[in-house]
Amino acid sequence: MTDSPANRLIVVSNRLPYVLECHNKDHWVLKPGSGGLITALMPVLRDRGGVWIGWSGASEPVPHAEEIFRAGSRQAGYLLKPISLSQEEVDRYYHGYSNETIWPLFHDLPSQCVFDPEYWHAYVKVNRKFSEAIASLSRGDDFVWVHDYHLMDVAHHLREMSCEAVLAFFLHIPFPSPDIFLKLPERQAVLSSLLSYDLVGFQTQRDRRNFVQCVRLLAKCARVQVEKHLHVIRLEDRETRVGTFPISIDAEAFAKAASSPEVEQRVKAIKTRYADRQIVLGIDRLDYTKGIPERLRAFADLLGRFPEVRGHIHLFQVVVPSREGIPKYDQLRTEIERMVGWINGKYSEVGWVPVHYFYRSLDREELLALYRAADIALITPLKDGMNLVAKEFCACDVDEDSVLILSQFAGAAAQLGHASLVVNPYDVEQTADAIYNAFRMSPGERRYRMRRLRRNVRTQNIFWWVESFMRAAIDKGLRDFPVIQDYIPEHYKRY
Repeated sequence: MTDSPANRLIVVSNRLPYVLECHNKDHWVLKPGSGGLITALMPVLRDRGGVWIGWSGASEPVPHAEEIFRAGSRQAGYLLKPISLSQEEVDRYYHGYSNETIWPLFHDLPSQCVFDPEYWHAYVKVNRKFSEAIASLSRGDDFVWVHDYHLMDVAHHLREMSCEAVLAFFLHIPFPSPDIFLKLPERQAVLSSLLSYDLVGFQTQRDRRNFVQCVRLLAKCARVQVEKHLHVIRLEDRETRVGTFPISIDAEAFAKAASSPEVEQRVKAIKTRYADRQIVLGIDRLDYTKGIPERLRAFADLLGRFPEVRGHIHLFQVVVPSREGIPKYDQLRTEIERMVGWINGKYSEVGWVPVHYFYRSLDREELLALYRAADIALITPLKDGMNLVAKEFCACDVDEDSVLILSQFAGAAAQLGHASLVVNPYDVEQTADAIYNAFRMSPGERRYRMRRLRRNVRTQNIFWWVESFMRAAIDKGLRDFPVIQDYIPEHYKRY
């Protein structure tokens, strides 16, 4: 049994990688979470004896919750520290300030924002609750890595608590330009909170530039200097480093899983059923930032202007349910389904339906099989911090015979734009032309482009991302946080 290691990695995010789910009224179980952050960080933290702090997923008292998370921690190889939130806190902090204020504003959609002072008060209260949990668990030699827009205010409270650990923050969504950020009533407090971290990381150079411009505009006494690949902001007695660290995936693991016999069998079945037809794949969470209606209009434009593709191409549009019961998301779903029905009603022929629509989550094998079976990936968000679907698609294309069409407003375009077909998702005809060009692209050009894309995803993978971020924060890498065989978190040894 190994003692709790020094220099632990403490990850803090809105949700834990395993969340509580109720089965049969009062029977609660731990269910693996989903999302890009969890996919990215789980292989990094596993068996390293660190801590992951986040919301449990429940908004009511859960019987035997402590025992449930003990078992989950033993299995994960690191301590799962759940944060309890009331339904009111979930409504105002998560659904409210995080997703009705910050999310649309940072995606350049201020018309979608709700600016409610009660949302902000709940956001501060919950961020303080997270800070108290960090302070109770952390030591001076720990590295505390806070993630995403839900928790921008954490460092401010930890500084008030005299926390001595290194505090770093990574924003997974875009950071807006000053003219958009200025619309936020709490802009000064948010900026001040972010400047309480030792390191702030962004997905792209554009996001970093926007942040630095906001600092220069709103923090008049701040001094900004460029030191190597980082910007250093000095304000009063604080120093904050700011850098660009594009997040990625475990590309080798995706490629290996996509080549498994189970996935191979599913791929064969799909390709047999749709022989001599090309599959265009769109996979998105239900959200107005993903550009799904614009994508459907582009596909309809393709069918209208290039009738020769009819009968030879399908759009498989997968929409993963998200924030059900919220009116604007329900309206978006209705709009998408109306458009799918209109396209299929106008262009379908006997034996051929242009759009196959899936409104559900996919299991892992089904997802990997679709990645491999698709001839074209159509990833066209109106704005996205990175978009890991694009990287997953490339990693899974072990045959190297597919084409990636990518929005210029996805963070991934900065890395993958050189070998993908880059489009403006608002330009319906340009997107339709890109689909047509991908449809007609020769096998040789497809192979050349995909090899370049896959080389990038393999080289700049999730471990490269963590390494570069940690080097910038504490001049240490993953090898300084070694895997510990048969590790059980210190807090749970007595069990």
